[in-house]
Amino acid sequence: MFIQGDLQAVFDALYSVGAIDPVLKMDWGKITNEAAKNQGLMNEAIVALNSCAGDRKSLVQKLSRLEPRVVNFIAVEVAREFAEFTSRSELH
Repeated sequence: MFIQGDLQAVFDALYSVGAIDPVLKMDWGKITNEAAKNQGLMNEAIVALNSCAGDRKSLVQKLSRLEPRVVNFIAVEVAREFAEFTSRSELH
């Protein structure tokens, strides 16, 4: 399952709840492995965030209600999706 819509809005919301800087210092391999083991939580979070349709205020509210580890999962997923988008854009 992917985060849909405005990734920049999700990134901005993650930044505003203070999730970006700590995740940059973490081992993304561990976060990715833990996310894979907790795919149900990850999918629920993505569905909740996708329901915000890019509304930054709603995104911040939803992120604030999630467990910190799930917010970490989302932050890494956003980074991964940004990287994939960038690599696809550079090919064209």
